[in-house]
Amino acid sequence: MAYQIEDKLVIGVASSALFELDEADEIFRRDGLAAYRAYQLEHQHDILKKGVAFPFVKRLLALNKFYPETQPVEVVLLSHNDPDTGLRVFNSIQHYKLEIVRAAFTTGDSPFKYIPAYNVSLFLSANAADVQRANAEGYAAGQVLESTAEDEEGDDELRIAFDFDGVIADDSAESVYKNSGIDRFYAVEKAKASIPHSPGPLADLFAKLAKLHKLEDEKMAADPACRRHLKTSIVTARSAPAHERMVTTLRAWNITVDQTFFLGGMDKGRILAILKPHIFFDDQVDPHLTSASQFTPSVYIPIGGKIVDP
Repeated sequence: MAYQIEDKLVIGVASSALFELDEADEIFRRDGLAAYRAYQLEHQHDILKKGVAFPFVKRLLALNKFYPETQPVEVVLLSHNDPDTGLRVFNSIQHYKLEIVRAAFTTGDSPFKYIPAYNVSLFLSANAADVQRANAEGYAAGQVLESTAEDEEGDDELRIAFDFDGVIADDSAESVYKNSGIDRFYAVEKAKASIPHSPGPLADLFAKLAKLHKLEDEKMAADPACRRHLKTSIVTARSAPAHERMVTTLRAWNITVDQTFFLGGMDKGRILAILKPHIFFDDQVDPHLTSASQFTPSVYIPIGGKIVDP
């Protein structure tokens, strides 16, 4: 029987999101492909340092141990490399005991066209050009940004935080704000409080995480000794009266989150410093992700990603 990957929550990662590749990338930019290949072959047994998305990927895959029969989560490596130069990445994956077994090595060709084949809900890369290209090809993609946040190895929860507009939902409300100002934004959102927003680029990921969340609900209902490991949050610049339409949207999608923060333009870092998510998604680098990056691994979601019905 064929492996049913369409039943999984699948994240696609570039090696640049999972590991630190600064030295190898510098050699590629300075000396070209041949020098890069020689460097990677020479260092194929040198273990790469953990990258910004590593804590998120490690904890996401760890959720499978609670569902050994269904294994609901998968991470796939999507790489421009060929299998030869990519061997160092797989050696590092095995060293850290990450259950990543599927990959696309395309030898310079675009790996993004294989996203549907692997049922990928989100592609993560530190390479801005790759993220923009994947986004342009119609796929949900996020640029992993540099972060000074430190991972707490003993923390076995997985906390994921999202912005709302332009990330979970479409950017129609944000466009009103940018084009017509805050007063018009509040007027429109209040008038449309009972009308759900259309899905945004991470709606599919958000919906599949909600299904995992419900699996945990079922486990905790059956066994009071069980505790929650996956926690989702929304950290939004919205405030009353624009809060109601967001609630309407989540109700229409039949999705609940553990925590919601309506900040009304406050610095999101003030909340994220306490919440300490293992990854945070936002569509604005300044000021939100610039502030967030010192407290959490952060991902920039370019507006215009794939719109998927949750």
